[in-house]
Amino acid sequence: MTPEPRSGRPRASSREVLSEAACELFLEQGYDATSVSDITRRAGVSRSSFFNYFAAKSDVLWSGFDEQVAAGVALLHDGADVVAALSTIGRGLTPDALALAITNADAMDIAAELDRDRAVRQFRLQQHVAARFAREGMPRLLAEVRAGALSAAVLAAVWSWADRTATGRPLDEVLAEALALV
Repeated sequence: MTPEPRSGRPRASSREVLSEAACELFLEQGYDATSVSDITRRAGVSRSSFFNYFAAKSDVLWSGFDEQVAAGVALLHDGADVVAALSTIGRGLTPDALALAITNADAMDIAAELDRDRAVRQFRLQQHVAARFAREGMPRLLAEVRAGALSAAVLAAVWSWADRTATGRPLDEVLAEALALV
């Protein structure tokens, strides 16, 4: 006897399923017109499942990047070389919802949201790098300026890479070039 197929809510939801549903909706109806409820309906999960993975709608786009930054920051705190720690961000990031949003910002009507979130993440990264430089005895102003330039290089590399994901170089190469410019 074969078991009856289960109906109802899926046994497990994933970040990727939610991200895919969100990106589809952002492309179809725009970012502002898409609610968390719309995303969870499309993904076939409950609203609370969404918040198990993401704190806010915009986090759907940034989760992969945020994970890579967390890994890089952990290396900073463990004493790794600053540029080496920042370079790890480019090694694990794959074309995902963020790259899709960057390349389709106008279609998703999300350019302003991306700019705001980019600035927040750049500043957070700058704070970690500046604190590291300051702990090493670098004067505070120099630490802030150098950290600002390095964190801006990280985000600029992601934007440059996302615009060319189909035909361009891997992110780790673009990021290495951007960091070398600083």
